[in-house]
Amino acid sequence: MSEKLRCLIVGSGPAGYTAAIYASRANLAPVLYEGMQPGGQLTTTTEVENFPGYPEGTTGSQLMDDLRKQAERFGADIRFGMVTAVDCSQRPYKVTIDGETELQTETLIIATGASAKYLGLPDEQRYSGSGVSACATCDGFFYRNKTVAVVGGGDTACEEAGYLAGLAAKVYLIVRKDYLRASRIMQERVLQNPKIEVLFEHETIGLTGEAVVQGADLVKRRGKADEEKVHIDIDGFFLAIGHKPNSDIFKPWVETDEVGYIKTQPGSPRTKLPGVFAAGDVADPHYRQAITAAASGCQAAIEAERYLATLE
Repeated sequence: MSEKLRCLIVGSGPAGYTAAIYASRANLAPVLYEGMQPGGQLTTTTEVENFPGYPEGTTGSQLMDDLRKQAERFGADIRFGMVTAVDCSQRPYKVTIDGETELQTETLIIATGASAKYLGLPDEQRYSGSGVSACATCDGFFYRNKTVAVVGGGDTACEEAGYLAGLAAKVYLIVRKDYLRASRIMQERVLQNPKIEVLFEHETIGLTGEAVVQGADLVKRRGKADEEKVHIDIDGFFLAIGHKPNSDIFKPWVETDEVGYIKTQPGSPRTKLPGVFAAGDVADPHYRQAITAAASGCQAAIEAERYLATLE
């Protein structure tokens, strides 16, 4: 027999937990499923210094633990499990957890986040949180007056390189092709910045360092007659080759862009389906910050409350 809910939240990052806090205080009796990574991407970040309310900074794990406890304090039912099937053909919507538990819910808040794309090098995991990052805005502050590298050739990579150039002493931009894919204005900003050195036709094959990143091994013009091994000394290694929104299972029911970010009504977490809302990085290709995710989680819970009020 299906369990019937008023509000189901899928995902346990800042968006999911904040939605649970607001939904609980509104007496919506929310149930939140944490997914395969309780706490979301932020749990892989060591220091967090830009989240309001932590003047001395905190760790990503501690921040998410605090948000979780706050949601539980107001009565949120937080469970471990993954969504394996969704049926939004009629209300109440049906969601299956771990292939066996079926839920029926009047409102659904999708807060499943987005996963950063990595090169697939073992060293990326080895140095995760110790010099390897997928968010310059989050971690760039720690590399003031140091040397860093950014991998990528699109707008995101150029933007992050420019941001880091305002903090670091030097920025290498490692580009696999012999050109930048970024828009012309972004290319110009990078190529004209004296702090940025673009390494065209370079690929990263490994990272080096004792405990933390201290260098990167590259190959220049791989497979060509003049192939060359290159080593650069760096203190930080930033991935900027894109993110993949965790939206696949919801795509038959909600509208997404070409990358997979869930489309919402402008200025709102509302999707095209009544009672279904998207919050956090799964619907945000632009900012991808903990504070903006938390804010959208608040909005989603308020919209869910208003939607349920219209039903009643």
